[in-house]
Amino acid sequence: MLSRRLGLVGFGSLLSFAIGCAAEQPPPPPPPPPPPPVVVAPPPPPPPPEPTPEEKKRIEDLKKLAEDHVKFEHDKQVEIARWTPEMHLAAQALVSKAYPTGHADIKAVLAGTHRHPGNADRDKYRHPLETLDFFGFKPTMTVVEFAPGEGWYTEILAPALAKRGKLYVPTSDPNGPADQRSTLSGQRFKAFLDTAPELYGTVQTVVVDNKAPHLGLEKTADLVLLIREVHGFYNDKTLGPWLTEAWTALKPGGVLGVVQHRAPAGSSPETTAKNGYVDQSWVIAQVEAAGFKLAGKSEINANPKDTKDYPEGVWSLPPTYREKDTNREKYAAIGESDRMTLKFVKVTPKAKK
Repeated sequence: MLSRRLGLVGFGSLLSFAIGCAAEQPPPPPPPPPPPPVVVAPPPPPPPPEPTPEEKKRIEDLKKLAEDHVKFEHDKQVEIARWTPEMHLAAQALVSKAYPTGHADIKAVLAGTHRHPGNADRDKYRHPLETLDFFGFKPTMTVVEFAPGEGWYTEILAPALAKRGKLYVPTSDPNGPADQRSTLSGQRFKAFLDTAPELYGTVQTVVVDNKAPHLGLEKTADLVLLIREVHGFYNDKTLGPWLTEAWTALKPGGVLGVVQHRAPAGSSPETTAKNGYVDQSWVIAQVEAAGFKLAGKSEINANPKDTKDYPEGVWSLPPTYREKDTNREKYAAIGESDRMTLKFVKVTPKAKK
């Protein structure tokens, strides 16, 4: 009996010991953390769309415009440096004289030291003395020069008119938007005038919108000059408005003088104007339809060597040489373009009954 009790006691102790041991065991480990969420990277943005041909052209135009701005600033400083005190004195002497005829006046100006380097080399192609004689130029006239460019004719006309005449020149706004080529054109022309106030201080500029020209001149001018720009006005679809402005600006019987690169007879301006050329008969018809009468034709500026079929149009020829060194000797031998020279007179329309 005692042994049984001892056995029970022993079993109880063993059970207690086992329970105690079980109570002392460490808790089970916590469950593993959940796996981090899978982050899916967003797909890369699609590449920008390919620029349209119009956008590519705009980018190239802006790049070229920026390059031309840099060149303009350089050229302006070179021209300012060229004007020595002696040149300024010579310019004053040139404009102080009163010449008896337009011929004598222009001849003296053409020999002046003020002319931009290389400009006098163009006289043998452009014949400014003979051309202005043909148009009836006089030093007492009021003249309007359309599309002056960088001033090739202005440097001749302004000194000749400085003492007794007037010169009006439509120009782009030099303070226009920086990304517009017309603004650069206005800046170039202003810089040209500012270089020599003795010669150009009397020039009266008229800022115009080239897309919708308006001069505000009425029966003011004796002579309007349209030199090598009919094709440009046609391409810009502004030839009609410019001819209207010429007619309005001229006094009754006033002269419109036209010099223009001449396309083969019978050709359409739709195919030739982009290359700088237009048909002479077509020009006459357009100008006469604007209220003028043809008063004379001259071959002063003709050039039979001009074949009018160049990769860069008229600009393959000198002085532009747009193809650079390609065929340069060939183009130099041809010279400048074949040009019509036309004299028109303003016709006063009959009063309507």
